[in-house]
Amino acid sequence: MRTGISFTVSAADRTRLEAVIFHPSSPQKHVWRCRIVLLSADGLGTAAIMASTGKSKTCVWRWQERFMREGADGLLREKTRPPGIARTTDGKVADVKVATIAASVLAGRNAIFCAGNPATKKAFHASQASPEVSQPSVTDRPA
Repeated sequence: MRTGISFTVSAADRTRLEAVIFHPSSPQKHVWRCRIVLLSADGLGTAAIMASTGKSKTCVWRWQERFMREGADGLLREKTRPPGIARTTDGKVADVKVATIAASVLAGRNAIFCAGNPATKKAFHASQASPEVSQPSVTDRPA
């Protein structure tokens, strides 16, 4: 085990962790977390635990430390954390739509096009397209 991390697994905790491991509907992430702790309690080193579970060294250390601090309950719950990117508020979405429509009106474009209606988008693109140049057909080509 890593320096500074030490714990003992009580008989009740061992029973609970083994029950999680052998229960058929246990989430696999809980199963390997419990296996890491039980293998640690049995005296296996980090390299042996990594080989047995297929997890990285930092992963083994993380769950050993979590068990040491919080016990079996810490292995069976997810830590909450803030989202990486905050949601865009409805007010901000409305402001962007208004600004987009205003910019298209100033540029002389069809404001309805900016609203996202597929039928008006098609009509707008058709009105802006240059006339098509007809391609010669197979029968018009010289032999």
